Amino acid sequence: MPIQDAKDEIKRADHLIYVSLKYTRTCDIILNIFKRLIAAYDYAILASLERSKEEGKTSVIPGSKILRAEMLYRLKRKFKEELKLYFFMKKVINSDFGRREEYRKHVTMLCHIEHDNTIEIDVPKVMEYFESTKEFINLVEEYL
Repeated sequence: MPIQDAKDEIKRADHLIYVSLKYTRTCDIILNIFKRLIAAYDYAILASLERSKEEGKTSVIPGSKILRAEMLYRLKRKFKEELKLYFFMKKVINSDFGRREEYRKHVTMLCHIEHDNTIEIDVPKVMEYFESTKEFINLVEEYL
């Protein structure tokens, strides 16, 4: 069941945040958290599209994860804001990044997403993304 898989990924991300990140303070842990959050999104998106297929709103579910997200973006208006975070996180894990204050309290990952655009991702931002992902999973569960 994809929604259960999404919840399992949230549990893994929770452990990475509250245990691994707390003690190691590295950008690699932040990157792994992003990968877990993206996986949770992928499972929730799949569950939503399966529901839409049952309702007859779509006939085919794409094989590509990004195409699934784009399809859900077009189908469900209430998921648009949450899906923007998903697309942002996909950009982050595919970007080049730098590190600042690694192994310290204010560890920061510097993502170079576009030519002149550098985004700083610190622990409070990671927590914000984590909470937003949990909200999205809950929204999808309500929809199912």
